[in-house]
Amino acid sequence: MTSTDTAPFPHVVVVGGGFAGFHAARAARRRLGRNGRVTIVNPTNYFLYLPLLPEVAVGILDPRRIAVPLPAALRGVELVLGTVDAIDVAERRIGYVDPEGCRGELDYDRLVLAAGSVNKLLPVPGVTEHAHGFRGLPEALYLRDHITRQVELAATATDPQERAARCTFVVVGAGYTGTEVAAQGPAFTAALARGLPQLRDQRLRWILLDVAPRVLPGLDERLARTADTVLRERGVEVCMGRSVQEATHDGVELTDGGGHVPTRSLIWCVGVRPDPLIESLGLETAKGRLVVDPDLSVPGHPDVFAAGDAAAVPDLTRPGEVTAMTAQHAQRQGMLAGRNVVASLCRDRLRRYKHHDLGFVVDLGGADAAANPLRIPLSGLPAKIVTRGYHLLSMPGNRLRTAADWVLDAVLRRQAVHLDLVRAASVPLDTASPELPRTAGAARDC
Repeated sequence: MTSTDTAPFPHVVVVGGGFAGFHAARAARRRLGRNGRVTIVNPTNYFLYLPLLPEVAVGILDPRRIAVPLPAALRGVELVLGTVDAIDVAERRIGYVDPEGCRGELDYDRLVLAAGSVNKLLPVPGVTEHAHGFRGLPEALYLRDHITRQVELAATATDPQERAARCTFVVVGAGYTGTEVAAQGPAFTAALARGLPQLRDQRLRWILLDVAPRVLPGLDERLARTADTVLRERGVEVCMGRSVQEATHDGVELTDGGGHVPTRSLIWCVGVRPDPLIESLGLETAKGRLVVDPDLSVPGHPDVFAAGDAAAVPDLTRPGEVTAMTAQHAQRQGMLAGRNVVASLCRDRLRRYKHHDLGFVVDLGGADAAANPLRIPLSGLPAKIVTRGYHLLSMPGNRLRTAADWVLDAVLRRQAVHLDLVRAASVPLDTASPELPRTAGAARDC
């Protein structure tokens, strides 16, 4: 290829190593060959396969299984560890802060913004102080330790009310993640309590809250019915049309006269919002997502592309709407963004994003799942096989190790141990990226 820029070897920079960023970098690298540089900027050195995060939180999977090393998976792509906090589209330059707080800059010929999303917050008193988010490995590891610790503290509690509160787990948000956490949680806590004689007759409560009228709102109704049935069969209290009005250290107050629920565990799975970096650019946004054309380029800035949760991509299958914030869209948009970036350098035609929904899979733990591949509704064991097969095919690495963990979980007891590797202060709900400072004032030149 021959670049249309002044530099003979153009530099493509990808911001974010999630579904969109990973696949954008890989597609651009393959198309550029040796005729250009591709750099990916990400706070960690791994791609996180988010759909399996609930299985880490309940002790099924080792956390390393869903963390695929970027250097190994993206051969020929340069990795820069850092959080991007400044972008100058006029000068074609980005600024970032590395894990040790040092500042750095990169110039680019083409930029792909795939910064992803962060926890969605609601103006509910006490939530940021007492709820546990669920967006990354630190949160999943903390939650696993927290649940284990609560069950063990309940076993030694002398006050029946304290014991009941520690054995009550409230999940807010009945979307994809919240439903899976609530579905898999009871088996995890039951396994923990099995080795504690003091809890032989103790009730272990799991409560799922959402203001929506049903679980998995927005997805196929048959998937929702299957998930709802499994949840109730496992003893989960499914409370639709209700949420948290206030959260305290001792429990939560529910809306619509739901009363007070004593608990030490409030798991926040309400949803996500685009990374705050997007709104700081000064470019046009829609509900926090960067407005792009159907070819994923930013209007007025042909050298900038965006994909995934950070981009408001027009949904050509539903005129007037934008694509949902799902891994399925992010992966395919990332692939197209990488292709179009190289096409723009070669003066080739840019393709428009058009993708029909291929269905969803929801793993409900045990032998249960719900899936509708190609609009074919499945439940039970057939859905479980499809669900796990889909995940293995979608993961860019660690497939054999992940499958081995599933086999071991099926034949061995889960290890009831909390390692205390992640403290509560390290996973605040109201921070976009708890590991790194986001503001320029927190960084230093090194």
